[in-house]
Formats: sequence, structure tokens, C-alpha cells
Amino acid sequence: MQAAYINKPGLCNEIVVGEMPTPQPMQDEYLIRIKAIALNPIDMYIRAGTIAMPLPKQFISGCDFAGVVESVGENCSRFKEGDRVWGSNQGLLGRQGTSAEFAAIKEDWLYPSPEGVDDQQLAATSLVGITAHLGLFRNVNLKAGETIFVNGGTGGVGSMVVQMAKAIGAKVITTVSSNAKEELCRSWGADKVINYKTDDIPKEVKDYTSNQGVNVWFETQREPDFFKIVDLMTARGRIIIMAGRTAQPLFPVGPFYVKGLTLTGFAMFNATPDEQRRCANDINAWLASGKLRSHIGAAFPLSKAAEAHKILEENTLKGAGTLSGKVILLP
Repeated sequence: MQAAYINKPGLCNEIVVGEMPTPQPMQDEYLIRIKAIALNPIDMYIRAGTIAMPLPKQFISGCDFAGVVESVGENCSRFKEGDRVWGSNQGLLGRQGTSAEFAAIKEDWLYPSPEGVDDQQLAATSLVGITAHLGLFRNVNLKAGETIFVNGGTGGVGSMVVQMAKAIGAKVITTVSSNAKEELCRSWGADKVINYKTDDIPKEVKDYTSNQGVNVWFETQREPDFFKIVDLMTARGRIIIMAGRTAQPLFPVGPFYVKGLTLTGFAMFNATPDEQRRCANDINAWLASGKLRSHIGAAFPLSKAAEAHKILEENTLKGAGTLSGKVILLP
């Protein structure tokens, strides 16, 4: 099979696209013919060695995928040959990834593809959708009628937070950098969209909430400003973080505890298979009903995996501004 792999961590040019043996599924695995792969920042961090994880020899990167069951391990029962499936949590903790024509994937990490939703949408929704769902519902238990703030409403996780929060009846405040991105967020139902390049975020949030603050703050930035965040929270509000491994921000301890706030952090790949499956069930329902949709910014053939990593890296780490939406690979 064709696969995009690395022999050692490094720059984008360490990615090799070439022949590798088609994996042979174990008894608890399915062989999946991959139809679409979505790239995420964690893929480039692992490829670069920024996040240290055990890597198989000739490591295939990639967490997300959508595809078709090619063959079934003898201890598997949820799916049959020809079933469409999707999932995430590959290419992590010693597991081979999905940037290939085939992947052997354990039953625990596979979900049925809803009818009428294409493979690119499913792949693009996988990690970011599960991440947003875990944060919103397992970690901070967002409720209908509450107000949530999320940075970067057109980003991978941010776009999922906006749409999922609206799907359950919450009010959403988000930020963007352009009029085009504002229109996109409004099309997803965002109640208040703030251009962080031209608007005063604290003033806009206070005006919108009549100085009451927000119930939930979903922080997607790697360097959070906790003084600003705490100031914009309502009493007993909940703050959630899911980025910034090396960040060491100052923290306003007094205002934080006087308001009775809570702060929680999480990494999607630490969630159990059952927790992630519960997320996938809701994601499938929302995708099928049209309440949830991924914004795809660029699609590349598998042969251009290095180029795809480069554009993701330039926009994630260097702020190039040349990409809005998910990056997809097509075997």
C-alpha cells in the first residue's frame, strides 16, 4: 500500500510517501480502506518530535480517518465488510496512524458513518468534534440557556464548539479575524461574533452579557490570558483549557476563588473508548441532521502529505493566514 511515513522525527521533508506492507489486522481489529484523512496540529507535533511519544519504525502519522471495512478480525462483531466507518485516536501512544491506503484499527475506535455524510466531512470532524464534545459535556456540562465564549470560531475545535453549543440551545460568543469568517460563524448560529483585530473583546463581552459575564469559557489558545478570562466570567463559571503544553501564564488567584470559578483541562486522547463513543453518537446525529458541519480549507492527494503538513504548520505556528478550515488528505 501507499503510505506517508517518517523514519525519524523532524521537519516536513522527513515525510516519505512510498510502499509499505498492508497491515494484517489482529483478532480485535478491522482492516479499513482509508478514503479520507484529516490533519491536526498534534500530527505535526508528533512528526516534529515536539510531543514525545513511542513511534513504530516507519511511523505513519494521522489521527483521523473515514473509510470502508475491508476485512474483519475474528473477535470483532460491530461491523461487517463494506460498512462505512470513521474514527480518530490513531497515530498516538505507539499506534500507527491513518495517512495510508489501509489501516488496521481496533473495534473500540470505530464508529458507523451516517448515511448521506461524505467521508471528507467525517474525517474532518473526527478529532476536533470529539475534543469539543468532551470539553463541553463531560468536562463543563454546558446547559441550554447558558452563555459560552470560545476563541477562534472558525478553527477546528472552535467551529465544533460553536455548532454543538447552538445544537443544545446555548448562547455563543466567539472571535474571528475577518468579515468572511464572521459570516461563517453567523451561518452556524453564533449569537455574538467579535473581530479580535478591530474590536475590544472585554468591552464587547461585557456589553453583550450586560456586565454579567459568561458561564463557560472554552480556551483554545496556547497562551491564555487568565486575568482577562477571570474578569469576563460570571460567578461560579467554568473555564476549560485544551492547549498550551509549555505555557506558564500568570494567574489571578484572588479574583478566581472569590468568584467561585472552576478550571479544568483535558487531552482528548486520554478519554476512554466508551467516552469517545458517546461523543461519536451525538456527532453522528448532528451530522445527519445538518446541525454540524466541518469547514474544509484544503485537500491534498496523499502523495503531497509533506506539503499538507507544511501549510498546517505555517498557519498553526507562524500565523500565515493562508488557511481557513481543515486540511484533508485523499489516498
